[in-house]
Amino acid sequence: MNKLQKKPPNRTELAKLIKDVPEEYQQHIQSMSLKMMQHPAYGQPYQWSTRDFEMGAPLGRGKFGRVYLARERTSNFIVAMKVMFKAELEKGNVQRQVLREIEIQTRLKHPNILRLLTWFHDDSRIYLALEIASEGELYKHLRNSPQRRFEEPRAAKYTYQVADALEYCHLNNVIHRDLKPENILLTSSDDVKLADFGWSAHTISNKRKTLCGTLDYLPPEMVDGHIYDHSVDHWCLGILCYEFLVGCAPFESNDNEKTYEKIRRLEVYYPSHMSSGAKDLISKKIAKISDSSEGHTEMIL
Repeated sequence: MNKLQKKPPNRTELAKLIKDVPEEYQQHIQSMSLKMMQHPAYGQPYQWSTRDFEMGAPLGRGKFGRVYLARERTSNFIVAMKVMFKAELEKGNVQRQVLREIEIQTRLKHPNILRLLTWFHDDSRIYLALEIASEGELYKHLRNSPQRRFEEPRAAKYTYQVADALEYCHLNNVIHRDLKPENILLTSSDDVKLADFGWSAHTISNKRKTLCGTLDYLPPEMVDGHIYDHSVDHWCLGILCYEFLVGCAPFESNDNEKTYEKIRRLEVYYPSHMSSGAKDLISKKIAKISDSSEGHTEMIL
């Protein structure tokens, strides 16, 4: 995943770049872009710090991080600033996980992957400046939908966008390994952004054995401690599509051991409201890795 060094656009190229922006937004975009071009960081090495940002309202919090609305002072560009305390990361023994997340997400540039724009740290905290996805977690929208599930056209759109993002990851030797609605964000344009690369792996060999992710989404290979590859993301895509259409994961149970057994037996119940096309797609994704090696974007097409 070598990062290509590309010269940033200059003022003379700006008009061409924004020609497809709706007319009512062009002046604002042009003004912000010119401010960005005047920033010392534009096309040059730059040491970012908290002095460069105005911190705003809290947007949410996770186990190891708090997220705030923030504005870059020179351009007024809005970001989501994730703040993590080093002491909490050390206590949770997740320092390497965070560094891996930063390394991988910084290099991924895809319309359906949340951009990590920059990062920096001080004596006690690590700061991640992330792209804004104003509608928040997709999980929230799923739970607030009628019958706690999406209609098939909406589920199909989101599933396709996630599949495209995963395909891009795999082409760059990245396995996500923790796909679920909580790790997908939604933009104001109703497009998804794959986020949270804490359990992801960058691997040239494409082989792993680590048990990680979320119980209801674990494939049989992880459950049984076998070596697996990027196909674990194909499995998770099938589970995700099922949850979009049904409102819960197919192997969900009150007991962990029962969940493990359902996963091993591939015990899936398809409700009557699910179309034959959706059943066919999901059944091909929720299969043991040795039984299914097809690409997932092509299958959705």
